[in-house]
Amino acid sequence: MTKADKILIIVIIAISLVSLGFIKNSATGYKEKYISIQVDGKEYKKIIFDKSVIGKTIPIETEFGYNLIEIGDGEVKVIDADCPDKLDVLQGTISKAGEIIVCLPNKLVVEIKGAEEIRDVDYISN
Repeated sequence: MTKADKILIIVIIAISLVSLGFIKNSATGYKEKYISIQVDGKEYKKIIFDKSVIGKTIPIETEFGYNLIEIGDGEVKVIDADCPDKLDVLQGTISKAGEIIVCLPNKLVVEIKGAEEIRDVDYISN
């Protein structure tokens, strides 16, 4: 391996680490998060995280099946489902904007979304 190869590898690793930092920070820059529950591609329910919903369970009963969703303090998880593999239950808790839980047999998607992105600097001018 030549010196140029080593430098190229170091540059690629550095770019990857910087990119990872940007991706991680972009998911947390929201003032308000909400849960979007979608069934068969259509929004079924939208729930804004606040103190009144902590500890609530939401049953989702549709023609495709049954899921039970539990809301925690800034997090959500599927705690029961009638699908055969229960991968949505096994996935556990999600808490960051952009994370999703999917139940394919029941055509259910639970996603955390963000609203009103926080930006310290909108643009840079001379």
